[in-house]
Amino acid sequence: MLSSTDFTSASWELVVRVDHPNEEQQKDVTLRVSGDLHVGGVMLKLVEQINISQDWSDFALWWEQKHCWLLKTHWTLDKYGVQADAKLLFTPQHKMLRLRLPNLKMVRLRVSFSAVVFKAVSDICKILNIRRSEELSLLKPSGDYFKKKKKKDKNNKEPIIEDVLNLESSPTASGSSVSPGLYSKTMTPIYDPINGTPVSSTMTWFSDSPLTEQNCSILAFSQPPESPEALADMYQPRSLVDKAKLNAGWLDSSRSLMEQGIQEDEQLLLRFKYYSFFDLNPKYDAVRINQLYEQARWAILLEEIDCTEEEMLIFAALQYHISKLSSSAETQDFTSESEVDEIEAALSNLEVTLEGGKADSLLEDITDIPKLADNLKLFRPKKLLLKAFKQYWFVFKDTSIAYFKNKELEQGEPVEKLNLRGCEVVPDVNVAGRKFGIKLLIPVADGMNEMYLRCDHENQYAQWMAACMLASKGKTMADSSYQPEVLNILSFLRMKNRNSASQVASSLENMDMKPECFVSPRCAKKHKSKQLAARILEAHQNVAQMPLVEAKLRFIQAWQSLPEFGLTYYLVRFKGSKKDDILGVSYNRLIKIDAATGIPVTTWRFTNIKQWNVNWETRQVVIEFDQNVFTAFTCLSADCKIVHEYIGGYIFLSTRSKDQNETLDEDLFHKLTGGQD
Repeated sequence: MLSSTDFTSASWELVVRVDHPNEEQQKDVTLRVSGDLHVGGVMLKLVEQINISQDWSDFALWWEQKHCWLLKTHWTLDKYGVQADAKLLFTPQHKMLRLRLPNLKMVRLRVSFSAVVFKAVSDICKILNIRRSEELSLLKPSGDYFKKKKKKDKNNKEPIIEDVLNLESSPTASGSSVSPGLYSKTMTPIYDPINGTPVSSTMTWFSDSPLTEQNCSILAFSQPPESPEALADMYQPRSLVDKAKLNAGWLDSSRSLMEQGIQEDEQLLLRFKYYSFFDLNPKYDAVRINQLYEQARWAILLEEIDCTEEEMLIFAALQYHISKLSSSAETQDFTSESEVDEIEAALSNLEVTLEGGKADSLLEDITDIPKLADNLKLFRPKKLLLKAFKQYWFVFKDTSIAYFKNKELEQGEPVEKLNLRGCEVVPDVNVAGRKFGIKLLIPVADGMNEMYLRCDHENQYAQWMAACMLASKGKTMADSSYQPEVLNILSFLRMKNRNSASQVASSLENMDMKPECFVSPRCAKKHKSKQLAARILEAHQNVAQMPLVEAKLRFIQAWQSLPEFGLTYYLVRFKGSKKDDILGVSYNRLIKIDAATGIPVTTWRFTNIKQWNVNWETRQVVIEFDQNVFTAFTCLSADCKIVHEYIGGYIFLSTRSKDQNETLDEDLFHKLTGGQD
């Protein structure tokens, strides 16, 4: 038998603060515990001492000094290292969070603050009915995001109190996750693939979810355009360094919200982080397609991605068209099967083909790889030389391009043969001026080799451009995605083609339109309102017959065709360099960019990466490529873990297949992105 003194020496007092939801102030509770008591036993003692009848199942212990959850309830206090001086908080694991969606709509929902962010985002996306949650993440906005430009008008109106979509009664509120069957082929809510509305017979699947039919429409339909004044107030990055600052706030996917200092009811941004949009399907993805469209739209309007004025007008015409259809009652009408088939055919052309993805066509098995051969004009930039193009006979086969002085010399030695694997392909097009050019930046040992090709007409340009784009990814024209890519390019060129003989828009429609809502503020300043409206309506003639979902998909496709698409920027200092550079991270490559000029210096493709790691002491990312090529850099605009996670995340996404019932390998994601191995 132990005496009372022995018992006292073996036990000690532990003070636990209780975060009781029904009371404003937290209360301290003192427990007498011993080191061999497990965490579950501590929580049991705590609940008994509080003596309030309620559901405590969502509560857990948070260790304030160590900044960690004590979730392994079978571990003892000794194993965790908890002693009498530990400050523990007994608090709910699920707390309210405000999320700003890509369409700038604010939703308020209950989220796990104890699960890693990767899992928390998965649960959020299930509530919002967004498939492929691995493409999204949470971004803590920088101070610049909330900055407003100073207005000269002293009589400013008070900011409008926005309508927050409250999803508090979410399935995760009690700590139980959403039914995993929600995303199977038989249980997914079916959307009309033309207008994105949920088919009424399937709305019963939303009955246990806060995502009612009305809320679903808010997320699946485009919101009315912002006023030009509101648009002008929003923060717009002016340089690559500004763009790099926007990407500093991505949360660590391998740690919980609480571990990263996120407070209850704090505002975060839910965004598509990885630009690999896999398996888009209008039958299941109305919300996902709309939010993707909205993220692309705001990237264009706020000039987070650069585009030409001609391209800006196409984006404006599509926005205007989508805005009209979204506000029209006609979008509620159901459509015939033939129209559905047309949309699905268009979608198959628009879908992004991931590197390493599985092709469904037997074309990959063709042994005789197709080739292109034609007269093109070539220009290679040199100092003190005017931009003079010279005609050569070009032959494109496999992933290489060769050119000869004329067609008769094709069987001999070419003037030059270049392998385009890993190169940058940039469109250099002005449809109105009949200019169809391709800019190639080809990696060489000391940087990038620059060359320009000039085509004679749209069809020639589409064929050669598609071949160059596939070759840059290591694919040939035998790949099943070649013909769809040619059609995509031709479709985009037709949208750019301004038909001067087209019917002039009515003055009533012209008056009703606010063109400044559909272009960036800088573009709006260059033109008078009537002139801008006329040009947008002229471009609108080419897209006026498109159904709603196809128009959104066309917008996404046009966004994907921009040279800067998919690049996330970070300010870095490469090892051995005396100046700062910009690192661009894309879905298949890393690009070193001169911070002053914005010109790409070197490109490294993920397919050539042998290994990468982080030196956590020096905060340096080290990457080893094939042929014993190494590069190392320190991150200046963000934590090095963010860049490390981006690289691993893209490599993880390239392992996905089209199996609809496939469950994500979360362990593989954390292994590739965690940086601990």
